Amino acid sequence: MLIDTHAHLNFNAFKSDFDEVIKRSLAEDIWMINVGSNYETSKKAVEIAEKYNGVFAAIGLHPIHAKDEEFDIEKYKKLVLSRGEGSDKVVAIGEIGLDYFKDYAVFKDKQKKVFFEQLELTKELNLPVIFHCRKAHDDLIEILENHQVQGVIHCFSGRWSQAKQYLDMGFYLGINGIMYKFDLKDVIEKTPLEKILIETDCPYLLPSEALAKEGLRVTRNEPVFIKYIVQDIAKIKGIDFQKVAETTFQNAKNLFRI
Repeated sequence: MLIDTHAHLNFNAFKSDFDEVIKRSLAEDIWMINVGSNYETSKKAVEIAEKYNGVFAAIGLHPIHAKDEEFDIEKYKKLVLSRGEGSDKVVAIGEIGLDYFKDYAVFKDKQKKVFFEQLELTKELNLPVIFHCRKAHDDLIEILENHQVQGVIHCFSGRWSQAKQYLDMGFYLGINGIMYKFDLKDVIEKTPLEKILIETDCPYLLPSEALAKEGLRVTRNEPVFIKYIVQDIAKIKGIDFQKVAETTFQNAKNLFRI
């Protein structure tokens, strides 16, 4: 069993075939968490999750969308509480956080306002957080030092010194295809396997080189390709595939209570 802890089958890239993609993944014993980036994609993630065993959802307002959407805590809360005592399919708040990449840094204050509002929601609902952080680690670390929450740093691409700060606070690191763009060997070697979650971030971050070696020409990432992330983590750590698969699956169960 594997679990892709960060997928976006609720995005338009999968609008016409998300059911087929999910069935293909489940046939290979690959579970997934579809992660929202605004209200509409969060709602879609919940709707998809309700249809399948082994498929879950996270809801939240991504920092780059904070410029155009006000965070309505009651609307998001209803996505969780719409089934009486609450849907067990919504397992996290995310992806939320800070993004200071290029022009996004212009509305830092709005991002922080929305971020703080969502941290209150995660405490109210007692859910872990899927954090988005780009070019903003110092600010995120400072904020998290003052908030008692659990979660994962999605798509980690920083330095070991930053990774250690997150790990010391009890957070998991999400490892995905960004490892093919940034040198994360040192981070992966030093991070305990018990603190790693595996992700595809599909439809993004396609493991093109691994697919090319198998003669596959693919233009869109999807959960079935999570095995390549597992293979490369195993190679870097010098352990077998099954050990990485079993441990990261248990990590996801522990954090997301699934």
